[in-house]
Amino acid sequence: MDLEVRHLRALCAIADTGSLHRAARQLGVAQPSLSTQLRRIERELGGTLFTREHTGCHPTPLGRLVLLRARPLVTEMRALVAEARAAAADGLQLRLGSTASRALPGWLRRLRLRRQEPILHMNVSANALLRMVADGQLDVAFVHEVEGSPLRVPEGLRLRVLVDREPQFVGLPPDHPATATTVVRLTDLAGDRWMIDPTVDGEWEAVHRMLNAAGLNPRVLHGDYHTAASLVATGEVVTVCQPTALSRPEMAVRRLDGDPLGVRLLLAARSDTELDTAFPPLEEAYWETAHEAPAYREWLERRQPPRPFRGAGNCATSHDVPAPGAPERYPADATPVF
Repeated sequence: MDLEVRHLRALCAIADTGSLHRAARQLGVAQPSLSTQLRRIERELGGTLFTREHTGCHPTPLGRLVLLRARPLVTEMRALVAEARAAAADGLQLRLGSTASRALPGWLRRLRLRRQEPILHMNVSANALLRMVADGQLDVAFVHEVEGSPLRVPEGLRLRVLVDREPQFVGLPPDHPATATTVVRLTDLAGDRWMIDPTVDGEWEAVHRMLNAAGLNPRVLHGDYHTAASLVATGEVVTVCQPTALSRPEMAVRRLDGDPLGVRLLLAARSDTELDTAFPPLEEAYWETAHEAPAYREWLERRQPPRPFRGAGNCATSHDVPAPGAPERYPADATPVF
């Protein structure tokens, strides 16, 4: 006889009620049938699981050992059934984590169209999101890995590359002299204050390296990017921004000459199945957003193959982060067709 979940459920019911009679009533079976089932289970496992006394049924040492392993399995099976029924009725629930991106609205919309109900958790720390995926708190996470600052990828996570190197642009006050051109040199910003969010993993270090390489030592303020956007609008600071950001009356978005700062865009999950579910709608949403940003679209249409990216390499990889000699699923130097 092979043990099944129903057998484990019966053992848990006997232990919880302390009585074959009460357990049989709880399970909706006849007591003689439950007694016969218990004897078969004990024969299969090779020992007595319960002592029958006038005070009821009590687990033996072997019984306690079996129950210790059985209870989590029974609980997990209940959860599986409940989630499957909910998914069948309302669509699959997908727990997403993400750093900031203009692709998020399109990603969520596409998932809903596929009957996958997304639950979104935002965090500026990519490393924190990766830990949440590894711990089972999230199903997938869309994260930015800043060039030169590899993420700490927990063992066993699968990664899929969306963009191998996304250049970072700069957000300027609309009346800044540098807005007269479409490409801004860092030396044109030598007299400006910068605002950087130090809680974004690796970003402050990368910006510091970029400015030092240009021979600049500007004043730097620390703050979140909502505050930075407000201060850009009043002419107080300039700030790094994603290339998908749109110029607006309170902030002009420009490309940095030489593309000195880049990030890699990754989707992380515990399995390829989860990546296969979440990646295609994310990919569609991202390139839709890129198409809507004129400066980024122009860069994509004219760009040269990107420089190698020094990123995370201590993780299990999917076919999008290929083993040496294997073909990439999405070539890093392929220009998307709009």
